[in-house]
Amino acid sequence: MRTKVGLLLFRRNSMDPQDSVALKPPATFESQLQILKSRGLIIEDEDLAIRALQRINYYRLSAYGLSLKRNDQFFEGVTFSQIHALYEFDHRFRYLIMDMTEQVEIAFRTQISYHIAHTYGVLGHLQSVHFENEGYHSLFVNELDKEVRRSQEIFIKYHFDKYGGLIPVWVAVEVLSFGALSKLFSNMKSIDKNHIAKTNYRAPAVYLESWLKCLSYIRNICAHYGRIYNRPLTSKPRLNDQSKKMGIQQNKIFADIYVLKQLIPDRDKWSDFVIRLEALVSAYEEVVELERIGFPGNWEDILIK
Repeated sequence: MRTKVGLLLFRRNSMDPQDSVALKPPATFESQLQILKSRGLIIEDEDLAIRALQRINYYRLSAYGLSLKRNDQFFEGVTFSQIHALYEFDHRFRYLIMDMTEQVEIAFRTQISYHIAHTYGVLGHLQSVHFENEGYHSLFVNELDKEVRRSQEIFIKYHFDKYGGLIPVWVAVEVLSFGALSKLFSNMKSIDKNHIAKTNYRAPAVYLESWLKCLSYIRNICAHYGRIYNRPLTSKPRLNDQSKKMGIQQNKIFADIYVLKQLIPDRDKWSDFVIRLEALVSAYEEVVELERIGFPGNWEDILIK
């Protein structure tokens, strides 16, 4: 079976030049604007709109209008500025989430490596006996090896020069992706996951496992400038019944923000985040539909308490 990438390469390499007529020709910025106007979008200032399209890919920007139209026609009164404002909101929203996610990621790198090092030794992460699934651990070691070999970090070169390429766990975790870190935690033995959970958090390990996976997914979306607004999320954090009764939807970004609250122990940092989030929502309240990002009516109370 061909992979998706292989299939695309096959199609490209075997394509008859005549086949290209099936694809739409590229549209100029002016043509893109006319397409939007033909679908009922109000353009208040064409020069400003053209300049926006020169900076933001048409398909990236137009995705923010999905909730503002039906059957490819915009609702009456929808403007270009409204869509552009949603894009700007999402841009700033991503950076707020990334800031908090980074703190969680760095903390988990520390906690996982500390526990492995002090329980199983400096190279304990390389020994499959300390993990649940040998096959998953083998995949992890292969991925780690690739990351180490392509790393340009000075501390990696130092360990190759001085220790013959032996990389202790507290160094190894620094070159892992968040996704790989999440998988490493997931494959740890229950006793080890429970120890990390009990020592550092108020949530059971089974919840932490789910939350790490979801936050790595969110981090990747944000790191690649993907859209968060009005996007159903496929990776859903595990929540208890009490959380669900509060109206938290697992497939919307608010669920991940709620998870971040459980994982940020510094209440001052968390309060600062909530204040910045309130200010952002307030600045865009005329265009943002909070239900599109899963915010319950009492979202501020949920995050503050």
